[in-house]
Amino acid sequence: MEYVLGVDLGTSAVKVLLVSKIGDVVDEASESYPLYHDQPGYSEQDPEDWVKATKTAIKILTDKLEDNTAIKGMSFSGQMHGLVLLDKDKKPLRRAILWNDTRTTEECREIEAMVGIETLHSETKNPALEGFTLPKILWVKKHEPDIFEQADVFLLPKDYVRYRISGDVSMDYSDAAGTLLLNVEKKAWSTIMCEKTGVDINLCPALVGSYDHTGTVREEVASETGLSTDCQVFAGGADNACGAIGAGILQDGLTLASTGTSGVVLSYEETGDKDFAGQVHYFNHGDPEAYYTMGVTLAAGYSLSWFKDTFAKEISFEELVAEAHASTVGAKGLLYTPYIVGERTPYPDSQIRASFIGAHASHTRGDFARAVIEGITFSLNESVHIFRAKGKTINKVVASGGGAKSDLWLQIQADVFDAEVVTLQNEQGPGMGAAILAAVGTGWFTDLKSCAKTFVHYGKSYQPVEENKQAYQQLFSLYQQVYNQTKTISHDLAAFR
Repeated sequence: MEYVLGVDLGTSAVKVLLVSKIGDVVDEASESYPLYHDQPGYSEQDPEDWVKATKTAIKILTDKLEDNTAIKGMSFSGQMHGLVLLDKDKKPLRRAILWNDTRTTEECREIEAMVGIETLHSETKNPALEGFTLPKILWVKKHEPDIFEQADVFLLPKDYVRYRISGDVSMDYSDAAGTLLLNVEKKAWSTIMCEKTGVDINLCPALVGSYDHTGTVREEVASETGLSTDCQVFAGGADNACGAIGAGILQDGLTLASTGTSGVVLSYEETGDKDFAGQVHYFNHGDPEAYYTMGVTLAAGYSLSWFKDTFAKEISFEELVAEAHASTVGAKGLLYTPYIVGERTPYPDSQIRASFIGAHASHTRGDFARAVIEGITFSLNESVHIFRAKGKTINKVVASGGGAKSDLWLQIQADVFDAEVVTLQNEQGPGMGAAILAAVGTGWFTDLKSCAKTFVHYGKSYQPVEENKQAYQQLFSLYQQVYNQTKTISHDLAAFR
């Protein structure tokens, strides 16, 4: 039997999947690493920690194999946007500044002023947000000029790990799309963005496709991990792009709804020429001929975790969802907006906060729990609503994450999205997407779609209930009014937090 490795470099840990030629996950290993929060809003990691953890996880897997030459290839999924600055010797100049670091608000406004909102959207297809890479580059340039002067190239997290494994310095299109330096439609570094923001275009690495060959395992790494030096290394993709691949989002009409701590709605796009005016993210797909649009709910599963920890600590999640099930569509007239840590789509507002609207004396804890689940789904539906308004067809939604583990939540998604909702039989997320990239790169399959037919299988299906769908359409229109009605109050309350 032959295998590939799918390496998923997350924010808290790296997860490595050993996947067979027929798509079975034969084994997996995970290793964690620390986060550094030196000041409020700062979030950093040491790139060396990623490398050590990845090598350790791979070694755990190879130690169990009789023939390590059976691992024919490997590819990567990685946390997006994180800035890794390298000197001329390709050594990190400082710790990586991560996607969830919020120190760069001032730089975002500077980018808007230097480039202009219209040009920013036409070139990068995205708004200037603190999470992206360009604001981090400008922050280092401004606050750490001695370090910035030594910078020879920048990489994103998974690309640095890949460089350490194969010696190749490059970045794939799907991850580069999250830097604010890529012309997404043209798939090239934007000379306009670089010139207007004062970033030397030579700081940007070579661009490659997600399943392009980027070398083989270096001899030193082979001795440390048990891999063969013949093991091929492929570029990989951004975590959301790989999550889409791992869920089979590889054709028009398919959309992914992932409800982890945050929530993501991601839809396949065949072209890169649509104009969403920065309302949603618009990135290059791991499929070389495709793109994807994406909306983000900052506190999806986190909203339910917060509610449980605050008001139902003594019971299990299953018991809390059962209480929610006993409620009714619309939670007996109660609405919740999941803005407990601010919001991203369609309101990029760090100061907005959550609301329960319509509470009355007869409401139970189960009603509140149902309102939370419905409110999260309404927030995700904001992205679905935007996609459809731009002519997008959404007839099947693949559900993943915590929201895919509850029959109630899955049915609510089908009713609110007005689409068939299906689950994955074997949900492995971005790691499976990385494994699919490796499988195509090694030549097992001719393209991602044919590989996904073997590797990705759907489970249960949920169809919208007409009566529920109509009620949720009315409730969603009420939900959409809450942000504008509470924005000023939330912003004024910030002084008392």
